[in-house]
Amino acid sequence: MTSGELPQTPDDKRRILNRLRRLEGQVRGLHRMVEEGRECQEILTVLSGVRHALDAAGDVILQDYLTGCAAGDEPRSVPDIIRAVRLLR
Repeated sequence: MTSGELPQTPDDKRRILNRLRRLEGQVRGLHRMVEEGRECQEILTVLSGVRHALDAAGDVILQDYLTGCAAGDEPRSVPDIIRAVRLLR
């Protein structure tokens, strides 16, 4: 594993990919809603859910990154960790 790879088990990878597939479907749904001219409030509600789901996927990836650090697989410096957290924000 290089320093840029996530320390993932097959279950971690499956979990992340499942989240991203759901997100992909939600974004396609948003696209359809806009094309159909649905109400703004309805679109904003779904958009909020997509944003939350994307944040949750980022949390899982960050957790995997930090768990690898704590396990000592690839020790990362504090600046590396801060950079990762800032990217997620």
